[in-house]
Amino acid sequence: MKRHISNRGSLPALILVALLLIGWQAAAMKVNAAYIIPSPTQILTRLWELRVPLFTVHLPATMLVTAVGLLISLLLGLTLAVVMDAFPLARKSLYPIIIASQTIPTTAIAPLFVLWFGYGIWSKVLVTVLITFFPIVITVYDGFQSAKTEMEELLRTYGATRIQIFCKLKIPTALPYFFSAIKMAIPMSIIGAAIGEWLGAQSGLGYFSRRMMTQLDGAGVFAPIVLLSAVAMLLVAVVALAERAVIRWRGEL
Repeated sequence: MKRHISNRGSLPALILVALLLIGWQAAAMKVNAAYIIPSPTQILTRLWELRVPLFTVHLPATMLVTAVGLLISLLLGLTLAVVMDAFPLARKSLYPIIIASQTIPTTAIAPLFVLWFGYGIWSKVLVTVLITFFPIVITVYDGFQSAKTEMEELLRTYGATRIQIFCKLKIPTALPYFFSAIKMAIPMSIIGAAIGEWLGAQSGLGYFSRRMMTQLDGAGVFAPIVLLSAVAMLLVAVVALAERAVIRWRGEL
């Protein structure tokens, strides 16, 4: 029954996507200038033609940057969230700095990372971390703070320590927030990796898209973008499945 409801719930999204693709195809056919607005069919054709370099060279390079950046963001974000929850003074000190870090234009700081660290992986990883760690910190911290004060006081009356309260109350309460943060961070980490590659790299889907732009290959520009979108949706779907398996008490998500 739940599966039937879920399938019906996805129908409006599928209809909307189909209408958008039809409208895009019609607009591209009317303009008839693939270097400006390639049609979906042209993009898919180009994606197939470029499948060897895209899937064997550039996609692995982007996924490596994404994975390393996301891992560092998770470690940094979770650590900051725990520290901010445990120590109010740390929250007052760190919160403004975390907010200020998100006001830095990525396109302005990324070239500096390239100057400092070269065209290797770490300049792109730093861009990814800069974009990704913020939603993890804020969302997980809000999850810790959402634990009911009454439950915390009740556990204290039974002699529970701060660590026991954290493990038995705050972590389970923050789990839905954690998975939400991951689902937000995955697309943002892919965007960060692509931006870093666009501004300075020797491989990766962002670099490949920029190279296609210099050749006025509109379909070639969009092909890696479509591939990035598909990978992001797949990874978010995997995280959603893990969320359903871990957080059983929430029922159908």
